[in-house]
Amino acid sequence: MALTPSAMLPLGSALPAFELLDGNGIRFRSRDLMGAKGLFVIFICNHCPYVKHINAALAPLGREFAALGIGMAAISSNDAQTYPEDAPDKMAAQAKTLGYTFPYLHDETQDVARAFGAACTPDLYLFDAAGTLVYRGQFDASRPSKGTADASNIRRAIEALANGAPPLEHQIPSVGCGIKWKQA
Repeated sequence: MALTPSAMLPLGSALPAFELLDGNGIRFRSRDLMGAKGLFVIFICNHCPYVKHINAALAPLGREFAALGIGMAAISSNDAQTYPEDAPDKMAAQAKTLGYTFPYLHDETQDVARAFGAACTPDLYLFDAAGTLVYRGQFDASRPSKGTADASNIRRAIEALANGAPPLEHQIPSVGCGIKWKQA
């Protein structure tokens, strides 16, 4: 398994506008997902061991962040033809099984991943209420073979945002499986 780091979109970047369907065919727009204080977007997929490692923490985070006024969305941009376990119907089943409290969206064209500069799963992005990037980095320091996912890094970033503090100075790139790009 090749380890791919996040490309670390520059802080201050604007939220790329997007409109995507979830695994059940329901359409979501980025502007409608924005909470009163911001939006947390995480690129994930069903089969990556790095995502599987943090999956149990995602549904509780969705509830926690919503209570703080921060919207949340997960996006899978993997080529579902080559990786059928990442197809929309499998995404819908995964979201239901794990109790996701946020939409799990399918980026069929992979244009949204490109707009974000997403490189791996998981790849995390936190935007403030104005749609300005304030965090991009790792979920926490745990890995599939090391520790239990506690979301410590993203929680610190959310806490700073919710309390009106400046973005965290030290942000460590996320690492995981590379996004499975379609072949031309």
